[in-house]
Amino acid sequence: MAVRAVRGAVQIDEDEAGHLLASVEELLAEMIRANGFDLEDFISVLFTSTPDLVSEFPAVAARRLGMVDIPLMCAQELAIAGSLPRVVRVMAHIETPLAREEIKHVYLRGAVVLRKDIAQ
Repeated sequence: MAVRAVRGAVQIDEDEAGHLLASVEELLAEMIRANGFDLEDFISVLFTSTPDLVSEFPAVAARRLGMVDIPLMCAQELAIAGSLPRVVRVMAHIETPLAREEIKHVYLRGAVVLRKDIAQ
């Protein structure tokens, strides 16, 4: 079994805790669904959010989905001029038999413009 990284991102409409958590839950659920992962496959998850998102930690959404014994970390994205606002990014490390090229990276809503080359 290999260790792989899977990426994802979602642009949210507003910095409101309920909306942020629902959006991150949707993103994580789609990453799991698209790749056929189980929670037991996760090794760790890193979340970043743009500096304009301050209402809640994205990792709270993962805990609500049942990721209670998986190491999670939140960090802030660099504040680069002209970058896409209100974005939560995810990089999860997974144990999986999938080859690197079989991993489906998930970008939702406006975040699809971040990686058109790999967005599903």
